[in-house]
Amino acid sequence: MQLINDKYQFPGGIDPLELCKQYGTPLYVYDAAIIERQYRRITKAYTYPKFRVHYACKALNNLTILRLLRQMGSALDCVSIGEVRLGLLAGYPPQDILFTPNFAGVDEYEEAVKLGIKINIDAIPMLENWGLHHPDVPFCIRINPHLMAGGNEKISVGHIDSKFGISIHQLPHVMRIVENQKLKVEGLHMHTGSDILDVDVFLRGAEILFEAARKFPDLKYIDLGSGFKVPYKPDDIETDVEEVGEKLSQRFAEFCQEYGRELTLMIEPGKFLVSEAGFFFAKCTLVKQTTSTAFVGLNTGFNHLIRPMFYGSYHKIVNVSEPTFKPRIYNVVGNICETDTFAADRRIAEVVEGDIICFHNAGAYGYTMASNFNSRLRPAEVLIYKGKAHLIRERDSFEDLVRGQIEVKL
Repeated sequence: MQLINDKYQFPGGIDPLELCKQYGTPLYVYDAAIIERQYRRITKAYTYPKFRVHYACKALNNLTILRLLRQMGSALDCVSIGEVRLGLLAGYPPQDILFTPNFAGVDEYEEAVKLGIKINIDAIPMLENWGLHHPDVPFCIRINPHLMAGGNEKISVGHIDSKFGISIHQLPHVMRIVENQKLKVEGLHMHTGSDILDVDVFLRGAEILFEAARKFPDLKYIDLGSGFKVPYKPDDIETDVEEVGEKLSQRFAEFCQEYGRELTLMIEPGKFLVSEAGFFFAKCTLVKQTTSTAFVGLNTGFNHLIRPMFYGSYHKIVNVSEPTFKPRIYNVVGNICETDTFAADRRIAEVVEGDIICFHNAGAYGYTMASNFNSRLRPAEVLIYKGKAHLIRERDSFEDLVRGQIEVKL
């Protein structure tokens, strides 16, 4: 979405205010051209020939978005059987889906075996169970490399105290189980965190995984995770994916020569592919001036966009209705009956009741983390594709709130 002649527009001249009028607010809008740009960028950055993107669909799992990425050649990274079923419904072949749960029960793994997808195991008890029930089914092992990386502690998942993966120091135990039960390990995997800027972090993680890989003679692929930082603020820094791709491709090729054959290099970006493509629109319901603060209240809250409250994340906020008005300083808040602050002391073009406000960078972990808290309805989703707007999810109705409930006469 760009500001052209003092008016915000999507590609094809689509007016976001008209979208809000047609579909109501709050409203998520995604620009397919940005998703396509990001996918092309990352596949160009990695020059290693046997390279595959597995989109981490927990970031945004709308079926139309999944189909868009499948058409571009992406495979899928899923963390639940629900996501796996969405991927299959979107047309992904089972062999293109990697199931990477944590603390999943035996029942989920059994379902994964039946569905014929790739399976990632991240706990020694599950590894032992695998040998008892599925010794002939190949699988991947998630390693915790004990690297502290990521934008903050909530999105750092490869450190020593993380619940994710099998500690690299437990590798001898893993090897005993694999050798004693003659298990078929076809892949190794790691993911250290999100919003990583330092290229050396990706390289250090890769070296740890390469050292582990030498102990497994029958590997087919190595998944190096992701964690690329996208820019949130004007002139914000981001991960140099071109440098990461070039260096990892070169090092992976060297490792494969040492290993004796070519393996597939996999990564699993989520936020990188969809974050910048998403825009979240809400309406100002009230401007409230207290003795110290001017509040812009919206017809949405952290039930629809939880990232600012949960992660302390920054989202650029603009007044779409009146972008040329003189800026004022506001606290932008939601309508949930909790502390519900999107931004504090934010400079925004003067807002009046009824104005449409837009949050940028809302494509990742927006709708997928939305809820019906306070019995409020989840918003609709719209995709801008080749200059046309397509409704890809209807707004919740009251019937959605009560569906599945059973009234009992007391």
